Amino acid sequence: MVSRRNLIIGGVALVAVAGIAYAATSGSNGGSSDKFTAAVVSDTNGVNDKGFNQSAWEGLEKWGKENGLEKGQNGYNYFQPKTVADYNTQLTQAATAKYNVVAAIGNTFKDSVQTVSKKYPDTKFVLVDEIAGSKYKNVASVMFRSEQSSYLVGVAAATKAKTMGDNTVGFVGGMKNPVIEAFLAGYQAGVKSVDPNIKVDATYAGTFSDPAKGQTIAKAKIAQGEHIIFQAAGGVGNGVFQAAKDQDATLAADSKDKVWVIGVDMDQTDMGAYKTKDGKADNLTLTSSLTGIGRGVQLVTEAAQKDKFPGGKTVYYGLKEKGVGVTTNNLNADEKKAVEDAKAKIIAGDIKVPDTPEN
Repeated sequence: MVSRRNLIIGGVALVAVAGIAYAATSGSNGGSSDKFTAAVVSDTNGVNDKGFNQSAWEGLEKWGKENGLEKGQNGYNYFQPKTVADYNTQLTQAATAKYNVVAAIGNTFKDSVQTVSKKYPDTKFVLVDEIAGSKYKNVASVMFRSEQSSYLVGVAAATKAKTMGDNTVGFVGGMKNPVIEAFLAGYQAGVKSVDPNIKVDATYAGTFSDPAKGQTIAKAKIAQGEHIIFQAAGGVGNGVFQAAKDQDATLAADSKDKVWVIGVDMDQTDMGAYKTKDGKADNLTLTSSLTGIGRGVQLVTEAAQKDKFPGGKTVYYGLKEKGVGVTTNNLNADEKKAVEDAKAKIIAGDIKVPDTPEN
């Protein structure tokens, strides 16, 4: 995960996955006899993806160190599949290693969690960003109202676009699924709330793990005059950042043609660092739509420790629960105010954000 920033609206604590197993308690299905143990299973992008997976792992690692635990079977650990075909194997290894809670990070785990959880009914599984279904009593599904944070970055994007004279902003999604469509829906609504004449040009890469494809898509958008691109695309988003850097490195620091990228899931400000044509250090990350992965896993795991694990249920976390948010460190005063005003209205219920995109 990229370094944490303290300028996060609502204080979304991505590192809150630190609470995934903080209490010393008796594990009902193994592990150490006096510790509540936990593991995360990343998707194929791994725990160093500078995004969704890394945010989960670093939070868990931080918790382990703070509580004097070591990485391993009697403390905290991660499992990292090389391919989707490895998902079942990795989940099985975590279950047979007797971790009390096994969190599968990402919506591509649905089928595997459904399959493996049936074989290990005493293990409590957490499926992040997808819904397992009510019949899976040892699986808690954790969803985030990403459309709410995406609405806020849409507000920021449109506010910036108006000052740049742009009438189109970009969106790059990974695979087309309900989660990524919710990101797009919120973004569209946020942009429209500022200026209904600004269009959102959306493209799906069809994958989450091909940076080169993201770079190609972003370069095409930049060539069309799009100066702000929101990427919700996993590893594909790395390519979007690279395309923006390639463009901005040819410009002076104060150029009006600067391309901005909006990060996803975690504070991706560090990914936007680059040097301008005149050798000045600059940053092209406008803002980031934060997903409090750790926050959600923490709350569900704490419930498990209290014998209130929401197995078979789906829990949702949004702005009100501090499950999603945005960074504001690179926003100017007008952009920040617009975002904060919109955030307050969403929490108050004055703005209902759609989770289905416009056609």
